[in-house]
Amino acid sequence: MDRQQLSRLAHAHHPIAAPLADGSVARLLDRALAGQESGRALDLGCGEGAWLLRALAARPDWRAVGVDLDAEALTRARETATALGVVRRIGLHHLDAREFTAKEPFDLVLCVGATHAFDGLLPTLAAARELLAPGGRLLVGEGFWEREPSQAALDGLGATREDFADLATTTDRVLADGWTPVYGHVSTAREWDDYEFSWTGSLAEWALDHPDDPGAAAAREAADRHRAEWLHGYRGTLGFVTYLLRRD
Repeated sequence: MDRQQLSRLAHAHHPIAAPLADGSVARLLDRALAGQESGRALDLGCGEGAWLLRALAARPDWRAVGVDLDAEALTRARETATALGVVRRIGLHHLDAREFTAKEPFDLVLCVGATHAFDGLLPTLAAARELLAPGGRLLVGEGFWEREPSQAALDGLGATREDFADLATTTDRVLADGWTPVYGHVSTAREWDDYEFSWTGSLAEWALDHPDDPGAAAAREAADRHRAEWLHGYRGTLGFVTYLLRRD
């Protein structure tokens, strides 16, 4: 079972691929779209298009583009867009986000939980800068250290100490790169726990319900390993912040 299929199964009941509750997503989108009756949005690493589809359902004069490497996730995004009646207002591209280009800039660019596609936060900001219209907004989600990581936390994440910084340093880096936070949300412990239990539980339940599937053992092993890495490693250590940014 490949990584993309594992991710789809794990996010079956939590389509936002980040530790954010529905209310948090709604508030972030309301702020990101505020004051703009019409516009163009781009999601780099859109998965099944959850952010864009919510935006289009709430804003009938907006259009959107989603980019992702998971072809099946894009198919599901298109099916959901059809069901919601917004499919004519969304374009979906099966492409590495680093390779995406556009003739016209976007009023809103999103990259929440997908900065790894650009090898980190600052390269993501650089890529977004090239795609954002003057006065546009960037919604970007990134991890940070809630506390000094233990070796167990680093091992569980497959990370090094330098992969993230604390919240203050992370924000300072954003400011130094020429961006101003105009809103933000730090995921709560409850949001993290809900996300991780949903991720591991959805995957484990699929394995229990499909014992004869060739991928069942791999799915169960991935769920058990991830749960242990979270509970015995990085729980309470890795935080997640979603910034709404504008360029200086």
